[in-house]
Amino acid sequence: MADAAPPAAPKWADLGVRLISAVVLIPAVIADVWAGGIWFNLFVALLGVLMANEWVTICHRQDQRQFALHAAAAIAGALLPLEVGIWGSLAAIAVLWVISAGFARYQDPAGAKWRYLGVPYVSLPAIALVLLRNDQVYGIAAIIWIMVTVWSADSLAYFAGRIIGGPKLAPAISPKKTWAGLGGAVAGSAVASVAFALIVGLSGLFLLAFLAGLLAIIEQAGDLFKSSMKRHYGVKDSGRLIPGHGGVIDRVDGLVAVAMAAALIGLARGGMEATGAGLLVW
Repeated sequence: MADAAPPAAPKWADLGVRLISAVVLIPAVIADVWAGGIWFNLFVALLGVLMANEWVTICHRQDQRQFALHAAAAIAGALLPLEVGIWGSLAAIAVLWVISAGFARYQDPAGAKWRYLGVPYVSLPAIALVLLRNDQVYGIAAIIWIMVTVWSADSLAYFAGRIIGGPKLAPAISPKKTWAGLGGAVAGSAVASVAFALIVGLSGLFLLAFLAGLLAIIEQAGDLFKSSMKRHYGVKDSGRLIPGHGGVIDRVDGLVAVAMAAALIGLARGGMEATGAGLLVW
């Protein structure tokens, strides 16, 4: 007789660990956002370096030269924009990207495309977060609004997907994601955006709710992007640093996508000195 199949994992098996991780991490992150200045920049740099380590471990088989290049790009994104400007930071990152791509091409000309995406993935979100936080009036509010939007989208997608279930969103990439989860993400982020706006006294509630809903879709796309990379390399988690979530990339995949989109909106409307206002003031 064939062995019986192992029992399926309970639907909420990871919920407790996820909650504990959130209780520990969220206050620390908000405190660092509040502190701002070099402390926030260093936090973003650390985040980028940890992401670089995980990306290189998966896509470059722990190549130390690639880690040095990816980590340098993350640090450049976090520390250079306010010193040499956004164009100087982008120029430094571009040079590091070309060198990284050259090494990857030389080592394996037929290798996967993911080997060429790591440098921008760990560095451009760093620029986005630093520019948003640098707004002297709306910087704190902009970063916290983004985090509230992302956390709400992620949480409501998790609960809606498990409670409602239904058709899969992208089964070939992420078998657990559902259209119900996407709807929960959009609704959750919109409601959270309105609540946050009311608390801090922002106007344009409808537009902020609409924008949060759009960013929730981008947040889910960021998760699918990461899932596609992991599926290509056959790994379950990007790392094991955060209990219940896996690695740093597993935790911030949606945040990095949303941060870049939000910063582009803020830059288009407010410029480098008022990126936060450009995002939040409607």
